[in-house]
Amino acid sequence: MSRAPQDKPAFTYMVKVGHVSHNPLEVHVEADERERVALAKLWNVVSVEALSADLKIRRWKKDGVKVFGEIRGRLTQTCIVTLEPVQSEIDEEIDQIFVPEGSALARIAANDHGEMIVDPDGPDLPEQFEGDAIDVGAFVAEYAAMGIDPYPRKSGAEFSGHVESTAETDKKPSPFAVLKNLKVEK
Repeated sequence: MSRAPQDKPAFTYMVKVGHVSHNPLEVHVEADERERVALAKLWNVVSVEALSADLKIRRWKKDGVKVFGEIRGRLTQTCIVTLEPVQSEIDEEIDQIFVPEGSALARIAANDHGEMIVDPDGPDLPEQFEGDAIDVGAFVAEYAAMGIDPYPRKSGAEFSGHVESTAETDKKPSPFAVLKNLKVEK
């Protein structure tokens, strides 16, 4: 999760890795007004009324950190049908492991033929961090963004006058059928 200084995240909460032990540290993070405005702009939504997370952070293996808990949020989006405001909720469970940059624990395993093995149903690879701290706030914001409905629709809103196409109407005429209909002039 390395970032250039100009890429400062909209929501940030730094956790020093050295302060994390094997006993879970309970952390509550909540976006303030400035952060919610920045998140609304970043996510391209009307507004973010609330974003918070109740997390447990503990040491994982020798030098990794495990972050797990729940993210909750409330935001206003624009209905894709009526363009009216729509209230949306975010309620996501998270479970992520962070390891130092270059750690062997972040590498994808390979088989005897050198092919990488990725299990789509398996656990995610650990996130890498640099330095001595993890920006848990940026991670919460990124994870919350994945919980936003990309096509918000107001209850009962439907497209009117919309006609679904069928395979018959979508068929292009055969070039030979077009030629057949041409009249030959002599």
